[in-house]
Amino acid sequence: MDPRPLQSSNAANVAAGGKTIEEMYQKKTQLEHILLRPDTYVGSIEKHTSTLWVYENDEMVHRSVSYVPGLYKIFDEILVNAADNKQRDPSMDALKVLVDADQNTISVFNNGDGVPVEIHQEEKVYVPELIFGHLLTSSNYDDNVKKTTGGRNGYGAKLTNIFSTEFVIETADGKRQKKYKQVFSNNMGKKTEPVITKCKAGENWTKVTFKPDLEKFKMTYLEEDVVALMKKRVVDMAGCLGKTVKVELNGRVIKMKSFRDYADLYLKSAEKSRPVPLPRIHAKVGERWEICVSLSDGQFQQVSFVNSIATIKGGTHVDYVTNQITSYVMNKVNKKKKDANVKAHNVKNHLWVFVNALIDNPAFDSQTKETLTTRQASFGSKCDIPESMLKEVSNSGIVDTLLSWADFKQSKDLKKSDGTKTQRLRGIVKLEDANDAGGRNSEKCTLILTEGDSAKALAMAGLSVVGRDHYGVFPLRGKLLNVREASSKQIMDNEEIQNIKKILGLQQNKEYTNVKSLRYGHLMIMADQDHDGSHIKGLLINFIHSFWPSLLKVPSFMVEFTTPIIRAFHSNGTKLSFYSMPEYESWRENLGNNANGWKIKYYKGLGTSTPQEGREYFRDLDKHKKDFVWDDEQDGTAIEMAFSKKKTEDRKIWIRNFEPGNHRDHMDRYINYRDFVNKELILFSRADLQRSIPAMVDGLKPGQRKILFCSFKKKLFKEIKVGQFIGYVSEHSAYHHGEQSLASTIINMAQDFVGSNNVNLLKPNGQFGTRNLGGKDHASARYIYTELNTFTRSIFHEDDDKLLEYLNEDGKSIEPNWYIPIIPLVLVNGSEGIGTGWSSYIPNYNPRDIIANVRRLLNEEIMVPMHPWYKGFKGIIERSPKEGGYVVNGLVDEIDEQTFRITELPIRKWTQDYKQFLESVTDGSPNVKDPLIEDFRQNGDDAIVDIEVRMRPDKIAGIMQEGLLKKFKLTSTISTSNMHLFDAEGKIKKYETPEQILEEFFPLRLEYYERRKKHILENLERLLLVLDNKVRFILGVVNGEIIVSNRKKADLLIELQQKGFTPMPRKGKSAEPQVAGADDEEQEDDNNTREQETGSVEGVKRGDYEYLLSMSIGTLTLESVQKLLTEKDEKEKEFEILKSTPSKSMWLKDLEELEKKLDESDRKEAEEERKRSSQANRKTSNRGETKAAAKKPPQPRKYTKKVKNVEPENDNSPMEVENVAEVPKPKGRAGSKNSQSSTQTVADDEILSLQERLAAYNFGASSDQSAGMETEEPAAPAAKKEVPKRRGAAAKKKSSAIVLEDSDSDNVANKDDGDDDDDFEIMQPVAPETGKKKGGRKPAAQNAKKAPAATKKRNVGGKQPKLLGQKLITDMLESTGISPEKKVRKMRASPFNKKSSSVLGRVAAGDKDESEDLSGSAGSNSKSEASPSTTEDVVEIAAPPARARPQRANRKPMTYVLSDTESDNDSDDNEEFSDLGEEDEDD
Repeated sequence: MDPRPLQSSNAANVAAGGKTIEEMYQKKTQLEHILLRPDTYVGSIEKHTSTLWVYENDEMVHRSVSYVPGLYKIFDEILVNAADNKQRDPSMDALKVLVDADQNTISVFNNGDGVPVEIHQEEKVYVPELIFGHLLTSSNYDDNVKKTTGGRNGYGAKLTNIFSTEFVIETADGKRQKKYKQVFSNNMGKKTEPVITKCKAGENWTKVTFKPDLEKFKMTYLEEDVVALMKKRVVDMAGCLGKTVKVELNGRVIKMKSFRDYADLYLKSAEKSRPVPLPRIHAKVGERWEICVSLSDGQFQQVSFVNSIATIKGGTHVDYVTNQITSYVMNKVNKKKKDANVKAHNVKNHLWVFVNALIDNPAFDSQTKETLTTRQASFGSKCDIPESMLKEVSNSGIVDTLLSWADFKQSKDLKKSDGTKTQRLRGIVKLEDANDAGGRNSEKCTLILTEGDSAKALAMAGLSVVGRDHYGVFPLRGKLLNVREASSKQIMDNEEIQNIKKILGLQQNKEYTNVKSLRYGHLMIMADQDHDGSHIKGLLINFIHSFWPSLLKVPSFMVEFTTPIIRAFHSNGTKLSFYSMPEYESWRENLGNNANGWKIKYYKGLGTSTPQEGREYFRDLDKHKKDFVWDDEQDGTAIEMAFSKKKTEDRKIWIRNFEPGNHRDHMDRYINYRDFVNKELILFSRADLQRSIPAMVDGLKPGQRKILFCSFKKKLFKEIKVGQFIGYVSEHSAYHHGEQSLASTIINMAQDFVGSNNVNLLKPNGQFGTRNLGGKDHASARYIYTELNTFTRSIFHEDDDKLLEYLNEDGKSIEPNWYIPIIPLVLVNGSEGIGTGWSSYIPNYNPRDIIANVRRLLNEEIMVPMHPWYKGFKGIIERSPKEGGYVVNGLVDEIDEQTFRITELPIRKWTQDYKQFLESVTDGSPNVKDPLIEDFRQNGDDAIVDIEVRMRPDKIAGIMQEGLLKKFKLTSTISTSNMHLFDAEGKIKKYETPEQILEEFFPLRLEYYERRKKHILENLERLLLVLDNKVRFILGVVNGEIIVSNRKKADLLIELQQKGFTPMPRKGKSAEPQVAGADDEEQEDDNNTREQETGSVEGVKRGDYEYLLSMSIGTLTLESVQKLLTEKDEKEKEFEILKSTPSKSMWLKDLEELEKKLDESDRKEAEEERKRSSQANRKTSNRGETKAAAKKPPQPRKYTKKVKNVEPENDNSPMEVENVAEVPKPKGRAGSKNSQSSTQTVADDEILSLQERLAAYNFGASSDQSAGMETEEPAAPAAKKEVPKRRGAAAKKKSSAIVLEDSDSDNVANKDDGDDDDDFEIMQPVAPETGKKKGGRKPAAQNAKKAPAATKKRNVGGKQPKLLGQKLITDMLESTGISPEKKVRKMRASPFNKKSSSVLGRVAAGDKDESEDLSGSAGSNSKSEASPSTTEDVVEIAAPPARARPQRANRKPMTYVLSDTESDNDSDDNEEFSDLGEEDEDD
């Protein structure tokens, strides 16, 4: 089918509405389109009214302006073209603008390179005509050339020409020496031929003059607002171009040197309505950016230019600058107040930013060029705002403004939870509302806020007295939130705070001058009378002061209810209450010795009071109620200082100025808030600080000190379950906090893995944690055991314990203020803690370095600087370039190019955490973006780090370049710039170096060595005096000069005083009332002691001579005298030696002992490490490993036994009856190996020496009588040499123990099995072997003159020979005529101890085989040795079957006699028996 030609049809081309198709669909030329749709090109041609900045009367004015954007735009196009010329020709230095509103004429002139006056070869017209009279012509089309001009699309000046009735272009081209002029008219519809004339060679300029077509803009003349806007744009140019270009407006030069001066025009204008001047922070960044920042009034403002174009709506360049500022300030604000929750847009709203930028080939959102859209990467330059400017911005007040804004926002949120005055309040659990609360009598109502439910129960008991109409009760759960630093979310989520607001009817931000609008007129705080109770009061006061400070000024609104700390009860029914410790102390001092009948009870918690006592409190409500009063603004300052984070420095001064003993008077009816803070709350703050920061002297915090105190008190040399030890510590050291906290402290003190303690004071017997999780992998306290470490008592010497100042709490003595170790432990184990106002961090140091420096100080040498050291750490610790810091590096070795082995991690970087880090950079792990390693293997254990890492080949070069340690996070830092400690006086102090700590410790420790020496010397002097008096007393009793029995004690006391015996009152406690809850046995002992000592007869107190009268009967013998004299000689020597020993030598000896213990501990650990390493590397069978492990020598067992001998767990008397075994009937066999089977002889010169020494006391006992007092004794070990003694001396006291009430010869000789007195034999005690090391101390008589040991003989037949010289004592005594009443006290069975058969054996008939007796005595000795308190073994004589005890009336008088002949014979026999006994010992 042939195509049909185009045809027109009149009918077809007529559209609806009567228009033809041609009329409906039209094509316009571009010029016609611009005139028809101008808003596409120049913006709206309608009049707009906006609030804009305009330039009037030489100042910027922000006012409402009516203008036509299109007219404003055509002026701006010409102006920007002139400014662009500065970029093309930097020599441009003049810009002149003339705005003649009357003539409707505007002209813009600029010098610099003009438009080339040359014919364009392609367009065949002159260039000026091309660019000003032809559309879409421009010099900016080449995007490959980066230009910083404003033109882009080829419209620009042509739009001005089109919207003008007349448009004149004039330019001078000095290069071509041509001057060009051409006139366009009729909206660029007509043009004249160009007029070209000559000009000078140096003449270059361009001038555009035009008359806007006002009719197109629906205007009749250039209105004032439009002219003001045009003038403002000229001023903009002056600001953008700066001092290099002189800008004139209507013939007047605009004086402006910089962009900062330009911004100042705005800020000066804005300051007129501001109370304070606005900040001006200016910076020029590079050649292309100039910035000025100030503060807005809550809405973001910006004045910005891109290549001199006014971007009135900003754009990407403004965002680029603003984002940097907002991010920095936002972080500052949120760091300052964590709950502020300020976002970047919140910061932006408070900024006023001025930006002048040059951007490469800028792109805008439209031809109106109001918003820059060029991406940041295409700017052609960077604008990194300097840190100094950012800091200046943050310090300009914007941070405070934002914080205030955050507070306002929070208070707005908090208003949602406001309370109201309503009579019935429902839905608050545990509230016991007053019946009249919220009613017309609400002012009379009091809300009692209690510390916990138990305190609520007490208050409820009190309500039975005062009624429920005006009193409500609400319990608090622990401590209230510190609202001053809390976020609004925290406050809104805090149920207690919301409940208090509702209960009281509080409304946010309301000013209260009275309480009529509240549900309660009074708020009463009922808290415990301890430090935490004071803190709760403070937090409640802080809560009210933070939101409603006016309420605190209302009289009697805030009230506290005080309860007694101590109550005293007398047996006659009298009750006394004390509300402060000083008040109680004063009463106790005034009481003096009249404390009998008084019982005191400590009331640290409200829960201690009974309901009956609660009712008593409320009956006397005025006495217990204390009103808080507001004196002046200093009260508010004090509250803010105590609770605001901003007042950290003030709090430091506050705590530093604390004076012990400065406390509030609880008897005052009123207390102002300032006194509460400074006299009561400060006690909590200081206690909190002490719990967090250790003392310089002992390096311990109170919890650690309590644990150490209880370890020493319990003599914890035998392991105990940690769970049980917790209870012991709580009971004996008044520990008031949670058991979990105590368990954690005990575990931390025992931990010994790398990074924990260098010297762990407790042993970790069980799973106490490892370096795998930093100790968090420890077992529960109920599964693990602990005990004192072997070197703990070498650090804290036992002799120092008596020199310390012990604290007193709840009526009992607890731990001291601080212990005094021989080296500063705080440097050994380090410390870390945060308390009120201060934090502290002290690294660990090597104890041997510390010991070496102490020696240097003792030798007056200069100390060597010490560096941090951690036991077991294999890495490197070295000084960092930063002063006061160290760099800690782990260890990594290269196995091959791709594989590395990590063998140590930095201090306190735990293995599990490091494993997680490696997994985060391992290929194949989830969510790993840039893996560094292919895989890793762990070959270590709980104590050793051994990790093989295989790196990705493509990452090796980059890792090696950056550094292995850094890339694998094997480096950390240690700071020594925060070493805060409590000094010896209890004041917080900062130490710059560890040497400074040691310098301060040294003189104090040396002073305590002097005190120790003085204390020991005083005790030795006292002991020597006691020994001297005991010798005189015994001899007086023996000679009959002092009659003890069958007389009144009062007469005996007077006689002792008259005979010149020294009174020795016991160092017991002063008379004090009985403490409720104290240990019953201790309390009873104290009472008995006081009953014995408080009575007096004619100036003699009953306790003055208790040390003599308490001596047992068995010690009143001449053997005891010999022993006491020997001990006295020894003590005198000890006294002289100590007196001549310098204190420094004592310290050096202690240091040497500590080093030995540390070396021994290190050897054991090294051995364990060696075995563990060998087992790890060994590939043998399990059986072989087991056999190898079994070869370990049993040294720990041996060492533990030694320790137990030195420090017995049971603090029993060495002569307790229970420790002596009853002897079974002998069967003729040899003694056990544990028994002592050697003898010792008595030389004649020993007896003569005793006689001479006794003669000095003038008691008149003849030498014969003295000799007659000696008794022959059975076998004693040959390896020991000892003067004759009674059996009672077997258990010898330690040489350092000073016991005043007991003699050194204990009462064993008078203990028998209750049989007849006629059949007994006196036994000699067995002394320790000289060559065998014993657990106890050496006997006092060891230094006495010794007889030579007898030769050894083999016991072939297994029986012991008959003791030839042994006789019945009755036979020995018959030959003398001395009256036993006068000369010797009759020996008989003690009525006090019926069980003992270890003291006096029974001798059978004369023909009885005595070997049976001896063998039986040897077998009984093992029990005696097993006692931890017994230091010598005992040879016992077995008794024959007992006979019926004769009546007292039938007993015959006996005499005690010892002949010289018998003594000599027996001595020989003893030697023979000694030989055989020693052979038995060896078998």
